[in-house]
Amino acid sequence: MTRLAGKVAIVTGGARGMGEATVRLLVEHGAKVLIADVLDEPGQALASELGDSARYIHLDVSSKVDWEAAIPVAEKLGSLSVLVNNAAIIFQKTIMDTTEADFMKIVSVNQLGVFLGMQTVFPSLKANGGGSIINVSSIDGLQSKNSLVAYSSTKWAVRGMTKAAAMEMGKYNIRVNSVHPGGVYTAMHGSDVMSQQDADKFYQQHALPRVGLPREVAALTAFLASDEATYSTGAEFIADGGWSAGLVNEALPQL
Repeated sequence: MTRLAGKVAIVTGGARGMGEATVRLLVEHGAKVLIADVLDEPGQALASELGDSARYIHLDVSSKVDWEAAIPVAEKLGSLSVLVNNAAIIFQKTIMDTTEADFMKIVSVNQLGVFLGMQTVFPSLKANGGGSIINVSSIDGLQSKNSLVAYSSTKWAVRGMTKAAAMEMGKYNIRVNSVHPGGVYTAMHGSDVMSQQDADKFYQQHALPRVGLPREVAALTAFLASDEATYSTGAEFIADGGWSAGLVNEALPQL
């Protein structure tokens, strides 16, 4: 397929999980991708596997220096037109157990990283006639859960930054949207310690009673990167198996 032919994308956190699935799908649809991550070994292996369609760069999203170094590498692949801010970290602690260092660490990756990414790619996207920025937030950027005070605060921030950036960049034909996954079967959600079938058990009260797959979220990102989404900006796109719709009450009449 060639729906993304001629497009060049940067995908942060692209070495594994949802990032890897996104990289693979963008390449499958014809894009060239700069895989940006701090996980050098899997990132380089993925780039080698994908051949001329991908390159890898070590990028700490909280570092402005790293971001500035990534732009010329991406532009060697062609005219930069897509940024997927996917890199994120998570931990579960109550507000009283969360230290200031804990809080600032998650802010530096999940929030500052998105800000720096948008800020750094803007001149290239503007010079190239526009493009698409996809900021990966979370279902926890629409609601929240206990033990996620730090993580959730950053994902709400991503949602807000997305809307502000969309209003600022729209006149340059740059679209900015946020994607909000629910539970997805990646290492962040236990894929390295439990089977997919075991993971499904945590989602039995959802409209779709199973865990999501990385490619299902990547498909939404690919749509937003494509020219099929040229009138969508400043919006939330949800892939959560119906989590945000509510929980199924088995005590009530069922179909």
